[in-house]
Amino acid sequence: MITQLSGVTGHKVRLRDVTPADDRTLRGFDRGATRVGGYRHWAAHRTDDSGEDVHFAIEALHSQVLVGSLWTTHDEDRFSYGIGIGAQHRRCGYAGDAITTLLGFMFERHGYGACEVSIHGGNVASLSLHGILGFCEVGRVRDTEVLRGRVNYLVLMRITSAEFAERGQRERSRRGRHWRPRRGRHWQAN
Repeated sequence: MITQLSGVTGHKVRLRDVTPADDRTLRGFDRGATRVGGYRHWAAHRTDDSGEDVHFAIEALHSQVLVGSLWTTHDEDRFSYGIGIGAQHRRCGYAGDAITTLLGFMFERHGYGACEVSIHGGNVASLSLHGILGFCEVGRVRDTEVLRGRVNYLVLMRITSAEFAERGQRERSRRGRHWRPRRGRHWQAN
């Protein structure tokens, strides 16, 4: 059962169940997304009684602060997920660590064969992150929604359990502003 994922930790984050106390923070993330015309991740996946979607909070290990949320749904041999990180917590490596933790859990403990995600074509940050994590583009689907006079498209990306194991995704990610190497003229070269 995917609900066993709660409490699993990565290098930077812990995935846990969403509690009623998280609701205010998640709504704040939604408000921030609507101001910039972004996708309302938490409103779309906050609760689903169908039993197929499972929703988790992403909590930073060092501060126990809620930084985002993650939902996952599955078929027989594959699964997919959606992830959202609050605007003030982006580019810190939380998304990459949460995705790597989820992939490791689903591939190694549950034996899924593949993970497929769809990403809006204009979301360059997410496309770049998934490329770094080993996902490969398998196609593009034209989105029927028109936003500001232009037609969007979805990029379909996929990674298999063999590709994930081959890339060694369990190693610590060096992505995010907190992992940048020291540089500049004021730092001693070692």
